[in-house]
Amino acid sequence: FFFLGCSAFQATMSATSAINDVADGVARKEHGINDGSGHQCHDHPYTGIDGDAAKRIESLTALLSETYGVKDAMLVRALCALGEGTAHIAVLMTNYVDHTYAGSQNSSGDEQLHLDIDCDNAVFASIRQSGVFAIAASEETPVETDVSPSNNSGEGSVFSVGFDPLDGSSIIDANFSVGSIFGIWPGKGVLGRTGREQVASAVSVYGPRTTLCIALPATTSGSGKPVVFEVTLVKDRTCWELSRDAIIIQPAGKVFAPGNLRAANDNAKYGALIDHWMKERYTLRYSGGMVPDVYHIFAKSKGVFSNVSSEKAKAKLRLLYEVAPIGLMVECSQGATTHEAYDMSVLDLEIDDLDRRLGVCFGSSEEVAIYKKFMFE
Repeated sequence: FFFLGCSAFQATMSATSAINDVADGVARKEHGINDGSGHQCHDHPYTGIDGDAAKRIESLTALLSETYGVKDAMLVRALCALGEGTAHIAVLMTNYVDHTYAGSQNSSGDEQLHLDIDCDNAVFASIRQSGVFAIAASEETPVETDVSPSNNSGEGSVFSVGFDPLDGSSIIDANFSVGSIFGIWPGKGVLGRTGREQVASAVSVYGPRTTLCIALPATTSGSGKPVVFEVTLVKDRTCWELSRDAIIIQPAGKVFAPGNLRAANDNAKYGALIDHWMKERYTLRYSGGMVPDVYHIFAKSKGVFSNVSSEKAKAKLRLLYEVAPIGLMVECSQGATTHEAYDMSVLDLEIDDLDRRLGVCFGSSEEVAIYKKFMFE
């Protein structure tokens, strides 16, 4: 039954990509707008790899269902949709030359690149085509958008997703690694939820390789224990291959990534903590992108990431699109998380506003404990 669903998903993708350009009667000879429609830009198509969509979906389905024992076929389909969105963004990354601004801003006040919008639309297209999502909201389209199929009978599981389609757009012109962030919640809607309610989260990295890291909490994984694993897009983007079967963050590790470093100028506690890291000869691993900096912790199985605010350097990370999904991944890999200003897991914070922002600390449990000692005592 599920593989039939995959075939239908792939067929829908092919059909939809063919009509996306004129879905509303307008020839798409310019970049789309970030309205959640999923329209594709004529100048930057990404569907040339869709002839292999069935192979990619089959390979990721086998890993999720057989290797990790995910029993909910609709959740498998949802994660495969994020895999397709990731594959499409990888194509966009490869073929984008001009990192030009669109003349618009997202809710954070950041100037949007045309690439931001095209990546947003690529994810929305995959989400819509999967047929298992009810609501989606993104950093570029910061509203609860109805993405359910028009013929939805209400049968089976439905999910909602919050995502950042392109984390690190400010460093992409230097050809640094960047990423995407996804959080999946059961049911309809993300407002009023917490990160702990997620049934899965995922982080994509676009660098020398395209990788997808997936977090499954105990309620979702077949083993009854939380697990985080990594797959890599291989064989000319035709399939996903398991590249790390279990990511576990060690309790300690002298590697640090101090985000929003300017806050140390008027946040004495943060300044003292950074001095501690340097005096203790921690290794600095910081690129300016949240995804590659936290992903380094997953790759090395140790370290600490912080992003602290101050009166003059305000918090910018969004709970829905960035903090909750990555927070689930950190805690499922035996790491720790906390709000920047008080001792609480980021997974227990309510998403009471789609634009709720905060500072955080993620990483090895003993390193986060040191953060708490400097910042809370």
